[in-house]
Amino acid sequence: MAARQRVYSPHTREAVALLGRLVRTGRIERRITASDVSERAGITRVTLRRIENGDPGTDIGLYFEAATIVGVPLFSASPAELRRANREAVDRLTLLPRHAHSPRVDDDF
Repeated sequence: MAARQRVYSPHTREAVALLGRLVRTGRIERRITASDVSERAGITRVTLRRIENGDPGTDIGLYFEAATIVGVPLFSASPAELRRANREAVDRLTLLPRHAHSPRVDDDF
């Protein structure tokens, strides 16, 4: 039996393709070889090729690591801004209920 391939939304595919292109552009502009990025990220050149080609099945952490190595800003923020945004997200989460619940509908009329 063949494995089912995951289906991604067009928006997701476009976003991943853009990030992959930004990684490749950053690598080439900074004159960093694919071998050097792969070695620094702890991945194979095949995985880097998948990232640069926008493969949505590649681990998001690997995309972020490759982007960081080649100087692509993540979330258009500095590391300090990312830390601040993460703290704000934690604070916001502490104010929300622990679990999401479907709204109760009283349809007894």
